[in-house]
Amino acid sequence: VRPGAMEPLNGSAAAQPDSCFGVFNASHSRGSAHSSIASPWFSTAFGLIGLCSNLFALCVLLSSSRKLSSQARSSFLIFLCGLVVTDFIGLLVTASVIIPYHFIKFAWAKVDPGCHLCNFLGFSMIFFGQCPLLLGATMAGERFFGINHPFSRSTSVSRRRAWSIVGLVWGFSCLLGLLPVMGLGRYTLQYPGSWCFLTLLPNTGDVIFCLLFALLGIFSVLLSFIFNTVSVVTLCRVYHDRESVQRRRDSEVEMMVQLVGIMIIATICWMPLLIFIVQTALQQLPASGQLRVLPTETQKMLLIYIRMVTWNQILDPWVYILFRRAVLQRIYPSLRPRPSILSLYPAFKPSLRHKLTAD
Repeated sequence: VRPGAMEPLNGSAAAQPDSCFGVFNASHSRGSAHSSIASPWFSTAFGLIGLCSNLFALCVLLSSSRKLSSQARSSFLIFLCGLVVTDFIGLLVTASVIIPYHFIKFAWAKVDPGCHLCNFLGFSMIFFGQCPLLLGATMAGERFFGINHPFSRSTSVSRRRAWSIVGLVWGFSCLLGLLPVMGLGRYTLQYPGSWCFLTLLPNTGDVIFCLLFALLGIFSVLLSFIFNTVSVVTLCRVYHDRESVQRRRDSEVEMMVQLVGIMIIATICWMPLLIFIVQTALQQLPASGQLRVLPTETQKMLLIYIRMVTWNQILDPWVYILFRRAVLQRIYPSLRPRPSILSLYPAFKPSLRHKLTAD
């Protein structure tokens, strides 16, 4: 199917071209609903694995936060907790609609004639999709200033301020998700008829909203990459600088390893979708609103990229679960923290080292 090719509308969708049900060819989706990529077992398996992973990570986070005295580490755990809670609730909300559809096969036009459920599901996809990207950039920025400018602020980010920042990210993502409800863009049913998302059609409002969502996500990923790269370089210099003042290197290295892991996962899972949205929106601009139905290939590619995005919510919690010092030290005993500050000063004379150790 050519990207600009017209496809016939079906049934009620033809009567309501501006509704949330006329963007894809439903008759074609019913015939291929059991194909590999549209199989209901994808959604069911991904949803259950993701929910269990995030619930386990949340329990580990809550247990770890009670044992910490470091304020910097404590604020970092709050950001991680916000990320895990966002992923967990996002999977729970979307799975509660998508999974029942695959097994009940309800008719959207009859169950949701006013598109309220579709708008809610589309809002959830945007909100719970954008939040992890923004939180990743926020965490990278917080660690950047904590590592590169440790004396530019009197204290680390407090718990209350950390939760306030998480709340601001949630609020901003909420406003972004409400834009189609307020008239900028639309949420429409997507192939194979089990979920709703932004509309990849050449209408002005749809194109603006698509570009806003995708470019904001790309910017968040790039900002995380810049912050994390500079922070890692700084940590490497501090780690090998034997004339520097002792810092809590082990905790900082642990946080940076987790941040880099989160960034890599977000880049692999999200960038293909975000780039695809930008390319599709820009390529369809010459159609000037003539395209009324998404081409079949566009529908299928969008579903494939959404499947990849789901892995972000599944893998995020395992970054913290597996890349903790308690776990890494069991695998690599050489990573155990050094017992004293003297480990940074091997040039000290043995007598002086003995005297300082005794003191």
